[in-house]
Amino acid sequence: MIMSLPVVAIVGRPNVGKSTLFNKLSGHRIAIVEDTPGVTRDRIYFETEWSGRRFMIVDTGGIEPVTDDLILKQMRTQAEIAISHADVIIFMTELKTGVTAADEDIARMLMRSRKPIILAVNKVDTIGALPPEFYEFYSLGLGEPYALSAIHGTGSGDILDKVLEYLPEQHEEESDDDMIKVAVIGKPNAGKSSIINKLLGEERLIVSDIAGTTRDAIDTYIENSHGKFMFIDTAGIRRNAKIEDNVEKYSVLRAKMAVERADVCLIMVDANEGVTAQDERIAGIAHNAGKGCIIVVNKWDTIEKDNDSVNNYRKDVYEALSYMTYAPILFVSAKTGQRIERLYELITFVRGQSVMRVSTGTLNDLLNDAMARVQPPTDKGRRLKIYYMTQAGVTPPTFVLFCNDAELFHFSYQRYIENVLRSTFGFEGTPIKLVIRQKGE
Repeated sequence: MIMSLPVVAIVGRPNVGKSTLFNKLSGHRIAIVEDTPGVTRDRIYFETEWSGRRFMIVDTGGIEPVTDDLILKQMRTQAEIAISHADVIIFMTELKTGVTAADEDIARMLMRSRKPIILAVNKVDTIGALPPEFYEFYSLGLGEPYALSAIHGTGSGDILDKVLEYLPEQHEEESDDDMIKVAVIGKPNAGKSSIINKLLGEERLIVSDIAGTTRDAIDTYIENSHGKFMFIDTAGIRRNAKIEDNVEKYSVLRAKMAVERADVCLIMVDANEGVTAQDERIAGIAHNAGKGCIIVVNKWDTIEKDNDSVNNYRKDVYEALSYMTYAPILFVSAKTGQRIERLYELITFVRGQSVMRVSTGTLNDLLNDAMARVQPPTDKGRRLKIYYMTQAGVTPPTFVLFCNDAELFHFSYQRYIENVLRSTFGFEGTPIKLVIRQKGE
């Protein structure tokens, strides 16, 4: 099962206002909106509600019926997949341009789908009698058109009321409390979309050798024998110096937001390039956010290997990401599928580690043993005393330590306590946060 909620797809040719309507219906600026055709390239999902009914809306890249452009061809494929998954289709056109040949081609394609179609004529921004050119849209043969101003929101309520008429009957749904949200992050062209496509077993996301193809963070839901997962594919994060336009700036922000929403982050590294300074920065976003992390070295099939290749490469990765030695490393190939299935097991394992709780009694037995083995530091005759430790939270596992003097609790001793926690309980794949409290605070 890919998703349990009904799906409403917004389709149309480029630059007719699909993303503006999507943002209005979702109540969030999720889809990137620019006056540049082709800005929305993949499908973007969002769960919304109208009159007490929940459903997914999906924004699609503009459909160019006839094109030689590789990206535009793949955008058309993505729109066709969205149509095949949809329960209802909102077909957007634009008043100012009138009915175009592309609109007529898309209308024929939609009619072949035999799905319920709602024809929306966007950019009807004046109130009162409809302009004469509005009635031209009846010629598409899709029934009554709906006047819409996506930017102002007028007419969207009527369209949503019509959507509800077409939605399938509502059934009791399983709780998604056990769903694991996974953000796939990394430099442009590291293979993020390819990994998700291989995990899903379908061409869900556009894959291209053109860096920066995926610009939005896209949610893809899947349920299988391993559990329930939501994969968030993010735009490749570029160095700030390379972010030249607003679209790229939005994409970096979106990737950071995707990390915040995630339970586990897959940090994609290109095996041919190794860990670059940009990879270190990207991994730092996930680490600082306290997320579970797995380092995924992609394109491993292209590397010449000997008996020590894996160990040497792992050593190099941990040297570069010295703050993230807790994260497991998996060597994969999105192209051949090598070890891809293992990712599901690792994601589930890391999520479990990040929500692990340890009782206060057990923690203090551990703390007393640790202090007996390595004495707390002293300064000018004053010794650090740690009274007790308790776990205050999860994701990341957070521990509060109460002591006599916080300044005496040096970083090196904090690292020692963290290492003792890890060697005893694991906490593999997750950062650990230590909060130091001085007596009397």
